[in-house]
Amino acid sequence: MKPCWPALALLALALLPAAVTAAVTVVDDEGTTVTLPRPAARIVSLAPHLTEQLFAIGAGDRIVATSEFADFPPAALEIPRVARAHGVDLERIAALQPDLVAIWGSGFAAATVASIRRLGIPVFVSEPHSLDDVANSLRRLGILAGTDGEPAAAAFEAKIAALRARYAGKPKVRVFYQVWAAPLMTLGGRHVISEAIALCGGRNVFAGLTPIAPQVSIEAVLAADPQAIVTAEPGARPTSALAIWQQFPNLSATKHHHFYTLDADRMNRHGPRLADEVAVLCAVLDQTRSSAAK
Repeated sequence: MKPCWPALALLALALLPAAVTAAVTVVDDEGTTVTLPRPAARIVSLAPHLTEQLFAIGAGDRIVATSEFADFPPAALEIPRVARAHGVDLERIAALQPDLVAIWGSGFAAATVASIRRLGIPVFVSEPHSLDDVANSLRRLGILAGTDGEPAAAAFEAKIAALRARYAGKPKVRVFYQVWAAPLMTLGGRHVISEAIALCGGRNVFAGLTPIAPQVSIEAVLAADPQAIVTAEPGARPTSALAIWQQFPNLSATKHHHFYTLDADRMNRHGPRLADEVAVLCAVLDQTRSSAAK
C-alpha cells in the first residue's frame, strides 16, 4: 500500500510539541499586547541590546536582520543590516517576511513603528526603564521566540541582587554621570544608570531632574561638587571628554582624580552584560568611597 502523504503530514503536525505550534502572547514596554500564532522563527531585531538579548536566550539563529552597531556577540556581525541612523529600510524588512520585529522605542520615531505594523508584521517595542525590565525583557522575548529566557533572566537578576546586597548601607558617594561634554549633558533620576548608581551606594547629583538626559551647566556641576565623575566610551577607552574638569582644582572629584570611564557598549545597552558593567561602576565608586574615608 502506498503511503498517504497528507495523512502522514497531519500526523507529524499532531506529534509536534504544543509549545511549537501554540499561539504566544506578551505585553511589550509600551503596554501593547503582542500575539503570534506560533513562536517566531524569523526575527528582525532593531537595536543592539535586543540582538544581544536574543542571542542570550538562544534565539540568535532566528535573527534575519538587525540594526547598525549590533556587534555583540561576534556572530551578530554576520547579520544583514536594515536600519541605520534612526532610519529603517521597510522594503527590505517586508521582503524578509519576519514573524516578529523587535524594536527599541527610543531609537526610532513612533511613525516608524506604525509603518512596520502597517506591513502586517507584529512588533515588540522595547523601552526598559529599570534593571528589572532587562530580566523581564529576556523572559518575554523567550516566550515570543519559543526559547527559554528564564536562565539568562535569572542570572542577570542574581548578579544585580548580589551587588545590591554588597553595597547596601555603604556611605553615599556624590556622582556626576557625564553623557556628553558639549553641550554638557547628564542623566536624570528616571534613567536605568541612575538606578545603577544608587544600587552601588552612589547618589546621582542630578537625580532630581525630570528629563531622561537633561542639559546642565558647568556651574551646576560645581555647585553639586561630585566626588566622582563618570562617563562611558566604547571599550572603556578614555578620551578627553572629562578633561574640562581639570581646570577646577577645588572640585572634589578633581582633588583626588576620581574620573572614571566605563564601557559604553555594556553600560548603555540594556543587555545581560549591563550587570557586569554595573559591578565595575560599584567598584570604582567604592574606590572613591575608600579614598574619601582616609
